[in-house]
Amino acid sequence: MRLRQSVYCGEKRDAQCAMALNQASPPAFKIPQSVLVVIHTAALEVLLIRRTEADPKAPHFWQSVTGSKDAPDETWADTAAREVWEETGIDCRPGSALAAQLQDWQLENVYAIYPRWLHRYAPGVVFNTERLFGLQVPAGTPVTLAPREHTDYQWLHYREAADLCFSPSNAEACTLLPRFVTLAT
Repeated sequence: MRLRQSVYCGEKRDAQCAMALNQASPPAFKIPQSVLVVIHTAALEVLLIRRTEADPKAPHFWQSVTGSKDAPDETWADTAAREVWEETGIDCRPGSALAAQLQDWQLENVYAIYPRWLHRYAPGVVFNTERLFGLQVPAGTPVTLAPREHTDYQWLHYREAADLCFSPSNAEACTLLPRFVTLAT
């Protein structure tokens, strides 16, 4: 297997970066582009899922659905729908009953990748771009977790959810929820 030349694609967005992300060969490392999907009800109850942690002494890591693109040409919306399906069993993929409820908030965060996860990315990649989405679901929507990724879930009022999120960008996304629900109605 031939490894691709790594290109720094953090703060610097240039033609070389765009070309590297659009190469046809599968990436040897995670793509530093991910989604964060705030799943919520009309009553602003937010679904948080607890990440599986190998270290039993580690604190609980509560989050919304997150995940990286599988391929450089995968769209943000396709990534969001796939990650929601894989992590919760909620189907918002194209053609599903909830597809129209997946809302691209047109917001992106660029943040430094946590040191404990840098090994998943190409050498020199230290920043990730995260695109924010919301998904409104009916109250009582069943959740089926992927046990290798998550161990528990809970529905919380958006302010409580923000307080519990491990990631500052996830907490901020939860606090933005009323703005997007109001705009959508």
